[in-house]
Amino acid sequence: MTAFPLTWLYAPGDRPHVVTKALAWGADVVVIDLEDAVAPDRKEYARAATAERLAEPQRVPVHVRVNALDGPWAAADLAALAALPGVTGLRLPKVSCAGQVRQVAVAAARPLYALLESALAIEHAYAIAAAHPSLRGISLGESDLRADLGVRADAGLDWPRSRVVVAARAAGLPPPPQSVHPDIRDLDGLAASCARGRSLGFLGRAAIHPRQLPVIERAYLPTSAELEHAETIVKAAAADQGAQALPDGRFVDAAVVAAARRTLSLARRD
Repeated sequence: MTAFPLTWLYAPGDRPHVVTKALAWGADVVVIDLEDAVAPDRKEYARAATAERLAEPQRVPVHVRVNALDGPWAAADLAALAALPGVTGLRLPKVSCAGQVRQVAVAAARPLYALLESALAIEHAYAIAAAHPSLRGISLGESDLRADLGVRADAGLDWPRSRVVVAARAAGLPPPPQSVHPDIRDLDGLAASCARGRSLGFLGRAAIHPRQLPVIERAYLPTSAELEHAETIVKAAAADQGAQALPDGRFVDAAVVAAARRTLSLARRD
């Protein structure tokens, strides 16, 4: 696996057999979903089944997406799940302000990941990203965001996407993963969308079906040319050859070296 997760596979919490399969599909992170994937009359069962599953550590990192923090189920989700050995992170949907993150951080000693899904959340993106040391990442929930903004064309989300990338960087967080591609049959569209996301500064992507995982991984792993270029930069920096060390005359400063090292780290998979 790379130093950064590239694939985040969602599985519905009320379908334990699907969770079992998801854990074996090779995703970097499995996300057990108690929110959108679970009907209201199945919420309690999903919570209980997830608590039973995560009473012991799992062989891959497992996050749980709890229900919306301002809804009727989130408090019970956090109380039942936050301290379990198998929970390596909590994903908080529909976060709209920094106070929500801080409130959860006090109650749950786990890494937190905030999903920004409204215009208000985008306006508060940096405040949310910098809200608490327990917050380890932010990302978009694009389906709800589209509805909130009334956006139809994909280009209408370019500014919110760039905003969340900038906010994460400014707060010292990893680059955000892309939101899910909802059409599990459209692998060509998924690949094109991943390429676009990578160009905007995203790193990795959430998936809702295992067939999407290899497409996401291919899109975000560096090419051989990118690896070769990164190695050249790192070697030049190690040799202390100065700011014009590259054969093509381009400058090599600390930021360029850091980016090259990240590229190399992405190639090192188990």
